[in-house]
Amino acid sequence: MSVMPPLQALRTFVEVAKQGSIKGAAEALHVTPGAVSQQMRLLEERLNTELLQRERLGMRLTYMGEKLYPMLNDAFAQVDRAMDMVAAHASTRTLTISTVAAFAASWLVPRLGRFTQQYPHIEVRVETGSDLVDMRKDRVDIALRHGLGDYPELDVLPLMAPVLVPVAADSLLQGHALREPIDCLNYPLLHDVDRADWSLWLRAHGVQVDERARSGGVFEDDYLLIRAAESGQGIALIPEAYAREEIKAGRLVQVLDKPWPARFAYYIVTRPGAAKRAEVQAFIEWVSAEAAAM
Repeated sequence: MSVMPPLQALRTFVEVAKQGSIKGAAEALHVTPGAVSQQMRLLEERLNTELLQRERLGMRLTYMGEKLYPMLNDAFAQVDRAMDMVAAHASTRTLTISTVAAFAASWLVPRLGRFTQQYPHIEVRVETGSDLVDMRKDRVDIALRHGLGDYPELDVLPLMAPVLVPVAADSLLQGHALREPIDCLNYPLLHDVDRADWSLWLRAHGVQVDERARSGGVFEDDYLLIRAAESGQGIALIPEAYAREEIKAGRLVQVLDKPWPARFAYYIVTRPGAAKRAEVQAFIEWVSAEAAAM
């Protein structure tokens, strides 16, 4: 072939084949479905070959698409490994950690000084965000993720399984002590985005749930939930590890001694083989020990 097709078009085809749909490839590549379709048209025109068979209920690879996909997938995997090798050599003593803001602020950062003292030659960069990162594209070494532990094609280790406790600002309670879980329904309740925790917590403690259990302010992550509780907007269910620091500082009080296991846990997530790097392994061992010591 005299003219090589654009690498972006080839990469797009590999992702479409891997994900099984234009939409899935667009999400994986962080572009619009229209951009994916445009790259596919460009590639098929350059190759003068149809690679995707569009059908009423979706798409499938053509005979040539099925032949081309594994070879291109292997080629790009080799390119990624080569880039990983270069990146590892260029920054062997720098670690980029990605996690959610609440976990970073309330748990990780207050402890991070101990890691720095133990490993002064390793520079740690902490990035926060609620969205899952593309660990290869964004050059993230370790992600500390909150979820069910289902992260395909990545190495996953459990870190901690938090319990939730009900907390509020003392100004909200105005000196009135709560005696039973049902008493929480007399106050505004603060929720995360799926509004499920309060209903589950109340049922676990024998309370008949009504519409009050799902009403109240909704916040995207625990960091915002904690700030709302501190400002007296209502009672929040937050991980005990976060609550401990806030209670110690006098910003929140635990309204009842009724801990309850959260549905989601925290996991250490890395790219396959990343733990072979000494600094990655050092951080994994350190953060696991910190979690075990709680």
